[in-house]
Amino acid sequence: MSLPIRLVLTALLVVALAAGGAIFIGYRTGILAGQSVLQVATTGDLRDLFAQHGDPDAFMADLALRRLETSYYKAVAPNTPIDGEIEALHHLLTAKKLGNANLPGAPASGNPSQDGARAADVLAYAQDHYGADVGPNGRDDLTDAALRGIMSSVHDPYTVYLSPREIRGLNESLSGGNFGGIGVYIYQLKDGRILVQPIESLPAARSGMKPGEVVDSVDGKAVRNLPIDRVEEMIRGEAGTTVRLRAHSFYKHSAERTYSIVREIIHVPTVRAKMEGNIDYIRLSDFGTTSGDEVRKALLAGRAAGARGYILDLRDNGGGLLDAAVEISSLFVPQGTIVSTIRRDGQRTSEEALGDAIEGLHPLVILVNKYTASASEITSGALQDYHLATLIGTRTFGKGVVQSIFPLPDQAALKITTARYLTPAGRDIQHRGIDPDVVVPQDPNPSIVDTPADKQLAAAKARLRQLIR
Repeated sequence: MSLPIRLVLTALLVVALAAGGAIFIGYRTGILAGQSVLQVATTGDLRDLFAQHGDPDAFMADLALRRLETSYYKAVAPNTPIDGEIEALHHLLTAKKLGNANLPGAPASGNPSQDGARAADVLAYAQDHYGADVGPNGRDDLTDAALRGIMSSVHDPYTVYLSPREIRGLNESLSGGNFGGIGVYIYQLKDGRILVQPIESLPAARSGMKPGEVVDSVDGKAVRNLPIDRVEEMIRGEAGTTVRLRAHSFYKHSAERTYSIVREIIHVPTVRAKMEGNIDYIRLSDFGTTSGDEVRKALLAGRAAGARGYILDLRDNGGGLLDAAVEISSLFVPQGTIVSTIRRDGQRTSEEALGDAIEGLHPLVILVNKYTASASEITSGALQDYHLATLIGTRTFGKGVVQSIFPLPDQAALKITTARYLTPAGRDIQHRGIDPDVVVPQDPNPSIVDTPADKQLAAAKARLRQLIR
């Protein structure tokens, strides 16, 4: 039984709105918050490991600990994962008024096989002794807590357990959607309010909904302070059904409006492109499975329409597939290394240009800001290192580590930081970011992108006009 793995880089995406300085954590429909770079690998044959337990929950605890100890990009102290598991289980039991629960001590040996068996025993003990007291889903809740505790024990925000729903959302975002919905990006403000940004030409936008509207209720149910994924579930539904949203503008005082929107099968494009004079402007929202083809088509269409300069807007782009970053970078880089990854043992792997560059894509400006991250930084860094683009904006996020997604048998997954990466010139951008060639300060604000208030885009256009006279 060989299961696929995907390599992923993730980080929390936090964006500051200029209006009122409100802070919100960025979640988009069907998309996990976070910066990502993904790759494909294998987990190996797990039949012998599964046979040791029989119980799938014990198997997953064993596998989680083994994966963390052997795959994490830094050495893991032997007791760390089991201590994290026990702490998370105690936290759940305390929340269920079982604070006197006693879990067996399980000193670790540093041998992944032995430690994995100990993690399985701790979970099995908790399930046998407290599963019924935790609630009707007690065994599942304890398994979830144990896996999250193991993964969070290294205190790496990118190393986590992903539930089946979370991994479905990630896969869906990278494939571009294909779900019943209304076509909006969803964000949650720090104060719990829900803000939406309609996607051009999709049902919400056609209904008259404008960018930056705060949704007060969905089908009559208030949504403020609800978990973002719960709001997402309420807005989604079967194609052909109607959802009713009451909303008001975040940016100005206005009365509430009610929108009755018929859901459709949504495929969210990752590229928005347009010609402005002889400049081809391409805004890329993330690096998904279709992004390489979308960017290629946009570039070729621009060139056919007489483009003499190009803008690739990667602001607020949190990343995506490593393959997509290589594909998109290769549209501009004719040959050479795009990015190198380095694992804990020092093993270095280079991703090379694909040899299918489009000729004549010069001059090129790439727009970046502090939420340009991971796959976006791979592309930005490569094109800057090869002197193929001028970067304009502000310093990027600084996400230079790689995560691997290891699927579990119940359709959940483990996401573990497994490597760091370097740009072609050997730059390590972790916690440093990439400095643009031309600094143009501007607060990240989705509502002013590609408007007269967008100073960074104006600077990019002015730069190109100087070069293409």
